[in-house]
Amino acid sequence: MQNRKPKIIMGIDPGLATIGYGFITHEKQPKLINCGCIETPAKTDFKERLNTIHKELTQLIKKYKPDFVGVEKLYFCKNVKTAMDVGHARGVIILTLCQNKLPIYEFTPLQIKQAITSYGHADKNQMKEMVKIILKLKQTPKKDDTADAISAALTCMYNLK
Repeated sequence: MQNRKPKIIMGIDPGLATIGYGFITHEKQPKLINCGCIETPAKTDFKERLNTIHKELTQLIKKYKPDFVGVEKLYFCKNVKTAMDVGHARGVIILTLCQNKLPIYEFTPLQIKQAITSYGHADKNQMKEMVKIILKLKQTPKKDDTADAISAALTCMYNLK
């Protein structure tokens, strides 16, 4: 019998001010390893914010050594400047993942909601509650960005099966 180590899957919810991340592993039951947010203060220079995202994401990758990454795709918002800034941040995230030679799977918010709740129009509270149930957590993730990142990791896990 071969002794295989379980795969580690990272999920990312892209943003500029707050980038959610989550690491899960899966043997018989998915298990949360760690989660949180990379935060870049609004008053910080834009280029420095992008650099912070790159540096902190690189540190997380080196620490947890994920085998796969699920990333939420952007959806268009009404504020064009916000969409452009988040697009820049997402580009830095994708580049950082590529530099670390990680397989990237991208999912729309609709795909993630369907994978986690079986309902494409689930709200944030429904998503958080399902993350809690799936991972057998004592409480729901506090931040929406963290829950979204964990949901992206779970969606990636389901798609790898």
